[in-house]
Amino acid sequence: MRVPHRGRRGFTLIELLVVIAIIGILSTLAVVALNSARQRSRDAKRVSDIRQIQTSLELGYAEIGGYPSSPSPIVLGSANYDVMCVNGGSVFQASTTGCSTMLMGLVPSNPTPNGADYLYTSATGSATYSITFELEGQTGQLGAGPNCANQNGIIAGSTC
Repeated sequence: MRVPHRGRRGFTLIELLVVIAIIGILSTLAVVALNSARQRSRDAKRVSDIRQIQTSLELGYAEIGGYPSSPSPIVLGSANYDVMCVNGGSVFQASTTGCSTMLMGLVPSNPTPNGADYLYTSATGSATYSITFELEGQTGQLGAGPNCANQNGIIAGSTC
């Protein structure tokens, strides 16, 4: 005797668990890939910021023959050092007050999540400067961790 076929009305518990597990694995992989892309994006912005600052420093050097002096490190892009202009000399300052020539209207700061700040130093009357910054991962020839920029370019490692 043949048993009449009853139509399937849903999924079994095992089938549902397998589908949920697959979705969980795929979403985990997507989050990991997204975080990696965000980190690379922040590092690319850091390198771009440093190059923009260097260009502005060179414009100031060409105009007045020197770099802004700061024997002790200053945090670029902070409230007190977010404008670079010519004000009797090339300077980083908090506002455009007294600026005869604007070199950089908004000095960039390290993107969030913040690692180490962009630190600038240059001796008074010096023809040299250094900017230290950190990368989260390898970017081109620059390694993760501390890197340095000066009048000669961007240098891998923390020693300028």
